[in-house]
Amino acid sequence: MPTFEYSRWDGSEEFTPQSADEIFDQFSQYLMDYGEDMLDELEQLEETHPDVVDMLIRQGYLEKDREGKFMVTPKGMRRVENKALEELFDVRGKDQLGRHETEFRGPGQTVHEESKPYEFGDPVSNLNMHETLKNALYRQQSSQSRKSHSSQSQPGMIDIAEEDLVVHDTEFQTACATVVLLDMSGSMMRYGKFAGAKRVALALQSLVRSRYQGDFLQTVGFYTYATPMTEKQLLYSAPKPVSLYDPMVRMTIDLDHPPGFVPEHFTNIHAGLQLARRILHQQPAQNKQIIVITDGEPTAHVEGRNVMLIYPPAEKTARITLAEAKRCADEGLHVASFALIEDYFYLGLVNFVEQMAQVTGGISATCNAQDMGNMVINSFVGGRRKRRTL
Repeated sequence: MPTFEYSRWDGSEEFTPQSADEIFDQFSQYLMDYGEDMLDELEQLEETHPDVVDMLIRQGYLEKDREGKFMVTPKGMRRVENKALEELFDVRGKDQLGRHETEFRGPGQTVHEESKPYEFGDPVSNLNMHETLKNALYRQQSSQSRKSHSSQSQPGMIDIAEEDLVVHDTEFQTACATVVLLDMSGSMMRYGKFAGAKRVALALQSLVRSRYQGDFLQTVGFYTYATPMTEKQLLYSAPKPVSLYDPMVRMTIDLDHPPGFVPEHFTNIHAGLQLARRILHQQPAQNKQIIVITDGEPTAHVEGRNVMLIYPPAEKTARITLAEAKRCADEGLHVASFALIEDYFYLGLVNFVEQMAQVTGGISATCNAQDMGNMVINSFVGGRRKRRTL
């Protein structure tokens, strides 16, 4: 928690009230940690500080639905995502994002500062007129110095030959489909792990929107179940609270007839991989990848129409989860796993993500919530360059 020091104001510093941008940025930090519950707190804030809430509404960051419940607007969502991306990258280096060569031609992107001689088939719309005219003038001047005035071109006319043509170089990219599997189990609440993971997922949304418009990106939260999330649901999300404290759990949940009480704080990576594989199967992109962010070994798996909850983690759950990971790889999906290590050394978790990398031919990494961002972004960019051949 932040600390403050108070002293009597001596009048030497002018009071400057916070802007709506600053207040919303502070509010969004609480959304990262606590999710949708923070929207309910706005009702109390409206009673005590109505001018603050009114300013956020007037600036277009918040709005109310028909029932009077507060919501973050699309403008607010964009600011949260862009701020999340800015926190991961130095602003001076942001222009380097998005330029990734590939030998496979997909949607093109013009690079204005680089040019090349025209080749048959290059689109005329990419013609670099400045360089083309400069080449034509240079060629004509060289030619005129060798010829008599009688053979000069008409004054004011520039003859452009094919050899003068220069086009802006175009860098081709292949579209990529990515599913981010985000652990929402109860332990993700500790040490800011979930807030850090959610911030990375939101940053990826901003990166795709600004640099990879042809890409597909879907975030899936996994816990006892697995659920796809919209951008707003991702912002509002929070880890599932621990609701069962037994030292040993063996529970079967019938998906068709679930009981009244279902503990949702378990770690079902198996269900997440299954859902990610089905989502990516529907995407036509050449490159497809799954990014898994978790802080624990799997403690749940699916058998037919049942979800099996097993704690402490069981070898059977790990085996079934690894088999699903291999199936993803066999279908051409690149799998990257990131294990969040915060409070002590998770030997079992490290071993599990390393096994996932072995069976999928993908990558695994251990990190903390602070270092995770650049590692995940680098994996995303690197994974979208690969084209798997089945």
